[in-house]
Amino acid sequence: MIKIWTMKKDNLSMDKKKSKVSAGQIRVQKDLSELDLPKTMKMTFPVPEDLLNFELEISPDEGFYAGGTFKFSFAVNGNYPHDAPSVKCLQKIYHPNIQADGKICLNILREDWKPVLTLNSVMVGLQYLLLEPNADDPLNKEAAEDLRNNRRNFENNVYKSIRGGTVNGVQYDNVMTK
Repeated sequence: MIKIWTMKKDNLSMDKKKSKVSAGQIRVQKDLSELDLPKTMKMTFPVPEDLLNFELEISPDEGFYAGGTFKFSFAVNGNYPHDAPSVKCLQKIYHPNIQADGKICLNILREDWKPVLTLNSVMVGLQYLLLEPNADDPLNKEAAEDLRNNRRNFENNVYKSIRGGTVNGVQYDNVMTK
């Protein structure tokens, strides 16, 4: 009789040691399994067992940022999909919707987030920001004004900045892949 109680006690302690899978982790697994990334995007997992923290590379093949490779870190908390993932640009780039510290202005990462949105929605949104910067909802007001008032000058500044140049006294990261 005592042996049965000991076995139950051992099994209970083993169950407690196993990590519980959160609803957020299950949803992330589902989102990731349904991804069909285009050739312009690539995901990496710095810690392969950790699906909640990963990086995304976007290499636009058209638009102002064509030829560059832009890296974004994703951190998904356990309350996903009720909370949006935290996304940050890992390079300093000249962009109206991305600050020098990597903060991103994308409406679905803020007030327009809804649990029906997926990681794919965010990835497509980031790709779209690189194809069509939004001067009407800026974080980098200087770049937004440049885009609104002098598109040719904005294009020249992007060209310089993605090659590691300086724009208005700010040094940017070289993100060119070739």
